[in-house]
Amino acid sequence: MSNLDRAPVPSVCGGRGFVVAEPVRELLSPRHVKLGESTEVRRLLPNLGRRMIGAWAFVDHYGPDDIADEPGMQVPPHPHMGLQTVSWLHEGEVLHRDSTGSLQTIRPKELGLMTSGRAISHSEESPKSHARFLHGAQLWVALPDAHRHTEPRFEHHAELPTVTAPGLTATVLLGDLDGATSPGTTYTPIVGADLALARGADVRLPLVPDFEYGVLSMSGEVHVDGVPVLPGSMLYLGCGRGELPLRAESDAGVMLLGGEPFAEELIMWWNFVGRSQEEIVRAREDWMKGDRFGQVQGYDGEPLRAPELPELPLKPRGRVR
Repeated sequence: MSNLDRAPVPSVCGGRGFVVAEPVRELLSPRHVKLGESTEVRRLLPNLGRRMIGAWAFVDHYGPDDIADEPGMQVPPHPHMGLQTVSWLHEGEVLHRDSTGSLQTIRPKELGLMTSGRAISHSEESPKSHARFLHGAQLWVALPDAHRHTEPRFEHHAELPTVTAPGLTATVLLGDLDGATSPGTTYTPIVGADLALARGADVRLPLVPDFEYGVLSMSGEVHVDGVPVLPGSMLYLGCGRGELPLRAESDAGVMLLGGEPFAEELIMWWNFVGRSQEEIVRAREDWMKGDRFGQVQGYDGEPLRAPELPELPLKPRGRVR
């Protein structure tokens, strides 16, 4: 997924100095961002008050959108480096193409995981013949320094492990939850899970106390540790929790995102995650010259042009402003 903002604001992320070491209940409101011609997303990370949750560095929630008479998602070829993208759908389909030659239709409850490593480019679009509704989340995971120059790759996992309890089915996208481990490749201690809750469900989900967590509400009415979290919003929970109380007032869907606090400081600008201004400048120049990021074959349209860099220097600082 691309950040299509034509004037992206640099985000300085990482470092453990601003990690909340105890349980909290910090409600994050979204920023509405236009994505392509017909899709609007609710951006939860990076947020004015919170930059990362573990290695999760970017979270967009979109839909449900009625695209019966619309082209739906249309994101032209664009570059990425230093991160993994996670595509997750509740409704609809997304056709993924990338510069490694991957061509894959991603459907609800299937994991599309792209590791950009040193450099990759990809496009995302709704197939010409598509379902009426489009609803999902797009997320980025920052790669640690030891792995951020790895070779690019794409993974598609149609079968994922689940954890069940009365009124709850949890699908594990990444990492481990209550003994269920995703087949998706990870580079830091992390967890991502999709939680489907039936109306009236009242459960306690086991957590790792050393992880920090957030819960993104996708649909329905759910109380997270007693806090009502509406669709399109996220509750940051801090660290130090051994379990998480969840109560559903209706059928509901939420995403649990967590991980070990990300120790390294980094810069995120447009679709790049780096460690210095020089890296970001060089990546932008390489993309504009057609170097390093490869080509996406088969997309009907021109690649995205990179926006202009800000005048102020980009410096890695910390996890919050």
